Amino acid sequence: MVLLMRLFIFIAIILLLYAAYKYIINPKRKLELAHDKKQYHFMDDVENVKKNFLITYKGVLFEGEKYLGTTERSFDVVSISVWAREPNRLKGIEREDLYFVEKEILSRYPHAQIDWKYPINKLFTPHK
Repeated sequence: MVLLMRLFIFIAIILLLYAAYKYIINPKRKLELAHDKKQYHFMDDVENVKKNFLITYKGVLFEGEKYLGTTERSFDVVSISVWAREPNRLKGIEREDLYFVEKEILSRYPHAQIDWKYPINKLFTPHK
């Protein structure tokens, strides 16, 4: 009976450690942690073109939708639409910040053309 109880306790400890490990390496948790600390983090599944990527930078969460197309030699991501999930958090974001985000996207998808959605695209158009 004592041996059986020790076995159950051992199994419970193993399951608890496994759950803690899965929690620590969870990419969503890392993104949320960086978002709360207003740090940069890029979360993407490069192998899955249908899955959008998320970027957090200076407390703003950006989402990007990838579109597959053809380049000179292969099929690749050729177009990306990017928007802010919460546009009201864009206060204080400057053009240089968006250039940084764009550079990070292009480092992963060099053949892509980036299309910024409203209201971010208004920062790139000249005012009359």
